Amino acid sequence: MHIEKIENSGQARLFNSRYLEVLTKAHPLLIWGMYLPLIIYMLYYSHSSLDYTILKVFLLFIGGVFFWTFFEYIAHRFIFHLETTSERGKKIVYIFHGNHHHYPKDKTRLFMPPLPSILISGTIFGLMYLVMQLNAFAFFPGFMLGYLLYGSIHYAIHAWRPPFSWARNHWRNHHLHHYQNEHMGYGVSSTLWDHVFGTMFDLKNIKEDKKKVKELMYK
Repeated sequence: MHIEKIENSGQARLFNSRYLEVLTKAHPLLIWGMYLPLIIYMLYYSHSSLDYTILKVFLLFIGGVFFWTFFEYIAHRFIFHLETTSERGKKIVYIFHGNHHHYPKDKTRLFMPPLPSILISGTIFGLMYLVMQLNAFAFFPGFMLGYLLYGSIHYAIHAWRPPFSWARNHWRNHHLHHYQNEHMGYGVSSTLWDHVFGTMFDLKNIKEDKKKVKELMYK
């Protein structure tokens, strides 16, 4: 178990070049503004140009959202928390995710910044198209909405108390991932896969550390 020291303010410096450094940050609304029109257009295209029924578009779309939760879990567990001995590998892991554990109050790095986001999402769409052909035009928008919801839920977990009583365990699972064991509690938008793969915290037997939680919150 390795836990980064939590800084109460500031943000990580990822590159010496100020130009590259700027490219590592993004406001959440910018990412929503990039992808929401694309999501809407691809769903419209699936129905109007590909002649998919509304039901088929809906089912593919929901399938994409569901697939995102699995993809998020796998990426968080096996890529963002990859344990490597090489300095280059450690640097890459830190750029992708380690900096968030070090500086959890940095709001500018909750989403992948625009340039790498476009490259990665474009590659993912290409792979989906190879596997699903035209169905990817309705499946991919669901996947991307899942990503947008993931970033927004992640923001909410660090910004506010749970808005509903049933969300309390969801919030706690992520808080404990930060301050107790970073190799548990990988789900952010959903805890489903933590339950499936046995990485859900035993919340009934773990007392919340309010001081540690406060260090993770924006305010």
